[in-house]
Amino acid sequence: MAEAKRIDGKAAAARIIDIVTRETATLTTATGVVPGLAVVIVGEDPASQVYVGSKAKTAKACGFKSIKHELPAETGEAALLKRIADLNADPEVHGILVQLPLPKHIDETKVVQAIDPDKDVDGFHLINVGRLSTGASAKAFVPCTPAGSMILIREVLGDDLSGKSAVIVGRSNIVGKPMAQLLLAADATVTIAHSRTRDLASVCRGADILVAAVGRPEMLNGAYVKDGAVVIDVGINRVDAPEKGHDEDGMPKTRLVGDVNYADASEKAAAITPVPGGVGPMTIAMLMANTLRSACRAADVAPPKF
Repeated sequence: MAEAKRIDGKAAAARIIDIVTRETATLTTATGVVPGLAVVIVGEDPASQVYVGSKAKTAKACGFKSIKHELPAETGEAALLKRIADLNADPEVHGILVQLPLPKHIDETKVVQAIDPDKDVDGFHLINVGRLSTGASAKAFVPCTPAGSMILIREVLGDDLSGKSAVIVGRSNIVGKPMAQLLLAADATVTIAHSRTRDLASVCRGADILVAAVGRPEMLNGAYVKDGAVVIDVGINRVDAPEKGHDEDGMPKTRLVGDVNYADASEKAAAITPVPGGVGPMTIAMLMANTLRSACRAADVAPPKF
């Protein structure tokens, strides 16, 4: 079998960002509306700081108004909810996201559900979950990782997935379940599998489209992949890489791997996303797309399609 096509998430994300940047300029010129993205971060978790910085940088590059609210780790739940209520009421803010995880004394579910569903660009509010699950995806904000994954699938297989069998390994509310809804909407036949699925490898081998979102480094190898399948690896896992040497504290340096053993799976797949450089870049690109869509709705302008 020929070597698998490497699905280039960086290139696809760059195309999305180009559309967002161009359409933002058009929207602002025509209506005066500047898309506004507010990111709220509580505490100083290093990984969260990196993610927030990347989102803010990309938002500015797209021509957005980028707002960052950095709150100390001891911030109380009531104070955080008040900050969200203020952002909900601000007409210059079209997208609100609260960087997770939050400190343990704050109820994450309560905080996420406090965001105005029409500004919930992460797609986590129950109203957006309901819109997606009932087929009203045009009105829903779809979580960014599955939305980006779907674009990568469509680049390989087209919009109509009739007759295709899709297996998603992972049942999270953030990836697994919304991914299933998107694939169903494209007429694929969908199975959600997970760590307790009996004979998981056999189930996965039935998939024309295999989405790995289980959170275990390189758990899925070639034995899980059907010849000619499209493999979407959502996992981002940091593992020790002693071959890269050690840091100043004597600890092994690390590298990123997905939930799929790329080298092994590539021998059977027709197309596969790498880690890094696959689904990851699409997540931030779709966040920008969702924010632009929200701003277009606020201006009563038809949003672009991605």
